[in-house]
Amino acid sequence: MLRALAVDDERPALEELLYLLRADPRITSAEGATDATDALRRITAALDAAPGGDDGASGLDVVFLDINMAGLTGLEVAKLLARFAHPPLIVFVTAHEGFAVQAFDLKAVDYVLKPVRRERLAEAVRRVRDQVRTARDLRPADGRPAAPGTSPGGAQIAVELGGVTRFVAIDSITYVEAQGDYARLHTADGSHLVRIPLSTLEERWSVHGFVRIHRSHLVALARIDELRLDAGTTTVRVGTSELPVSRRHARQLRDLLIHHARP
Repeated sequence: MLRALAVDDERPALEELLYLLRADPRITSAEGATDATDALRRITAALDAAPGGDDGASGLDVVFLDINMAGLTGLEVAKLLARFAHPPLIVFVTAHEGFAVQAFDLKAVDYVLKPVRRERLAEAVRRVRDQVRTARDLRPADGRPAAPGTSPGGAQIAVELGGVTRFVAIDSITYVEAQGDYARLHTADGSHLVRIPLSTLEERWSVHGFVRIHRSHLVALARIDELRLDAGTTTVRVGTSELPVSRRHARQLRDLLIHHARP
């Protein structure tokens, strides 16, 4: 169950967003704020009420944030939240398409365009739920959640090998290959087959820096050694493996690699 805050300086838009959020059974509470100052006050109070991100009734999981607001913009609010020790996740809700790159640079979970459709908002809520669930499942022994958008240290996945269960560090996986309803996890030492669809791993492992490059491949962004464009075909080299990049993913991948390479 998710705890949400919606922020929009246009009250009708805010009320509509709150109505849709409260109608979603995955949202346990949804409050509203009409400006950045009120939003920051509510966020600080919620996080102070749940130090370390406990799973009690207090706290805050996600902020649905408009971009064009009087005073501080939504992007400026997101930059302030990034300085928090355990910030809530962010979903931008805006009428403007032109801020998507900045939004995802700030590790936004999703970018929803107005007018907000119920189905589209439900998809954003699903993405938030998956990231929150992953962070809670991978919480370290001190009880504090891993920061959104980062790869939690020590995260592992169980694999079966000859009737023996082994645990493979997710950070050691270079890329994942779809094989029907299964996925093959490739590491520097070999590969492992797990009965998990690639689409499920794509959702769960975005927090670990994995990106979809093809209908059959998911790659750890930090493991890409080379991006090559040859006669209109895009490929990436991951260690000794050369993997195809579909046309629909090529531009996004290039942008991600550029941003990842910046100091």
